Amino acid sequence: MNKHQSDSSQIADSWDTYWHGTGDVGAYSSGGANHPLILAFWDEFFHAVNQDYIAPNIIDVASGNGAVVERALAVFGDRQADFICLDVSAAAIANIRDRFPAVEGIVSDARSVPLDSGSVDVATSQFGVEYAGRDAIDEIARLPGPGGRLALLLHSQEGSIHQECMESLDAVVRLQESRFIPYAIDMFSAGFDAVRGADRAPYEAAAKQLAPAVGALEAIMKQYGQHVAGDTIVRLYSDVGRIHQKIQHYEPGEVLDWLKRMDSELDAYAGRMLSMSECAIDDESFEQIVTGLRQQDYTIGRADLLTVPDQDLPLAWALIATK
Repeated sequence: MNKHQSDSSQIADSWDTYWHGTGDVGAYSSGGANHPLILAFWDEFFHAVNQDYIAPNIIDVASGNGAVVERALAVFGDRQADFICLDVSAAAIANIRDRFPAVEGIVSDARSVPLDSGSVDVATSQFGVEYAGRDAIDEIARLPGPGGRLALLLHSQEGSIHQECMESLDAVVRLQESRFIPYAIDMFSAGFDAVRGADRAPYEAAAKQLAPAVGALEAIMKQYGQHVAGDTIVRLYSDVGRIHQKIQHYEPGEVLDWLKRMDSELDAYAGRMLSMSECAIDDESFEQIVTGLRQQDYTIGRADLLTVPDQDLPLAWALIATK
């Protein structure tokens, strides 16, 4: 198996690690989840729901950081509505409960939602349900009752977010293959010893060993830009360089602990980028999803690519349907 070949339990762990202690609504590195066009999609959808329901029951599946429920609450304001957020990550649900105490949180696989069919008025998902596969989309589709609404934003293989995930995954794999962090740890360990009066030869040898890895990071940034992989590459490159220049002013334990922590998080980051890349939906699969919803007595209101004016790549598949 390839080092970064998808494994469902490992992917779930990588997302749980990501959401643990992360309450920031802008945590998604690409910024795609907070794109004005995506916010406008949800505002328009929830305004329509607000007009047709007095107190709707709404479930958001694979909620992540609660971006969708946040938009819904902004539209509904003080009007009564019952919200449920479901995610496989307990850390994600804990964050949502902290941010929105009135929202019910459920930790569950999206392929097996512990609710009866027809038990909600509205079901939504943004860049989430597709991670669990086609079965999860069928599962979310059974939740609204007659007249209920379904709204999904799904990763597209043609989209800019998919491209960014692929670039980030390649960047992180190349970072790991360069052994930049282990070599930096070796250099700083020897360097801190040299500052305290030890022989400089091990430090000079370690610095020489690190040099090709520095070149590897420069090549990654030249190809993809400095913001690739959520600024991980440029952060490592610039921070290691800055600390190296003024090594005598830094605490060895803090520097080495930071590098070790960054190193341990790379596999989880790569796992997230891989899962994003693998779940992206092509044209044929999207048409199959639409056909499946029609077979479940849905009327399709929208089924197309969410596109940004004057940009070549779309953001996502947008799907709105009424049962």
